[in-house]
Amino acid sequence: MKVLSFLQRQKELLAHFRLGKNEKLDDSRVRVETFEFESTGPSFLCHRPEDIVNQDVKIPENHHFCYPVFVPPGSTKSKGGILFLHGLNERNWDKYLCWAEYLAMHTKKPVILFPLAFHINRSPSSWGDPRSMSALMVKRRKETVDPRSLSFANAALSERLSKEPYRFFSSGLQTVQDIIKLTRQIRNGEHPLFAEGTSPDIFAYSIGSFLAEIILMANPLNLFSSSRLFVFCGGAIFSNMYGESRYIMDKTAYDRLFQYYCHDWFSEENKTFSSGEMVADGLLSAFNTMINPDLYQKERVTFFESGKERIAGISLQKDKVMPWPGVEACMGSKLAGECFELMDFPYSYTHESPFPTNGKVDDASLNSSFQMVFQKSAAFLS
Repeated sequence: MKVLSFLQRQKELLAHFRLGKNEKLDDSRVRVETFEFESTGPSFLCHRPEDIVNQDVKIPENHHFCYPVFVPPGSTKSKGGILFLHGLNERNWDKYLCWAEYLAMHTKKPVILFPLAFHINRSPSSWGDPRSMSALMVKRRKETVDPRSLSFANAALSERLSKEPYRFFSSGLQTVQDIIKLTRQIRNGEHPLFAEGTSPDIFAYSIGSFLAEIILMANPLNLFSSSRLFVFCGGAIFSNMYGESRYIMDKTAYDRLFQYYCHDWFSEENKTFSSGEMVADGLLSAFNTMINPDLYQKERVTFFESGKERIAGISLQKDKVMPWPGVEACMGSKLAGECFELMDFPYSYTHESPFPTNGKVDDASLNSSFQMVFQKSAAFLS
């Protein structure tokens, strides 16, 4: 295989990867296979206004979609797999292509790129189109006190969460129930890429790590008892996340979300959410445990202490969205130091772009930083 720099490989993958298309990638011989999926998760919002419910039910992309799998060379019915979970407000897989290819090559396991509800190809294409978002941008500029973090990229998510912050929970719940369905297919030998009895591990970035920790904590149907989790740029408890960003959500949406979950969520009226499958799977309890460091501390620390051999991660020094103090608040300083490594890169980066492809960072620095992260993640998940 010809050795390419991170930037060179990223450009090649962007030129060849097409969501929904099966193909063999040049050089690495990793192949991409695409599978259709029908979501059976909640297509409703409990106790929400009817117009909000109807808006989400009428988004067909969220219920019927495809997901790509990066399959290492020579793999047939694999006895291992990696579920790859992305960040909040992503509209495509572009920045993750090198990540997924590297993990597939070096773990020799298929890597499943699974979109969160209402993200990537589970959302209308208009949500990522500047022209389509122009009217919404005008509307939000008039409504927000501080529009500096408003952008075409975050307008749709900002509007949705401002109108109904419960969507953060309900879309997460739908995603988890989809992951349960997929994992059962894999475990039962019903997926063409995996041998019966396979229990997938998880690589999770940003908000994907929040979801992954909840999944491992709740362990619905005992599907994730042996799953390993590697976290990159994640692991912070909810109250210590800072999601205001031109690439994630604007300040109005962030303030609304913070107020709702850190203050209103545990009020008497919201106890009506504790019903049905959410409690049966332990998902609501696990979610509640991950909101505030002062609440359910014993349950949270007990989980991380018992699972510390199965959880590892890397945080970045200059990450403002998922800052290191938020990881310590979640796991406790001692456990965070045992399970996670705090890194810094010798160039300007952000949470949203840890490996910038803007041409302002030299290849050697990018290569070195990328290798540091993914050698460790691949070794842990192998």
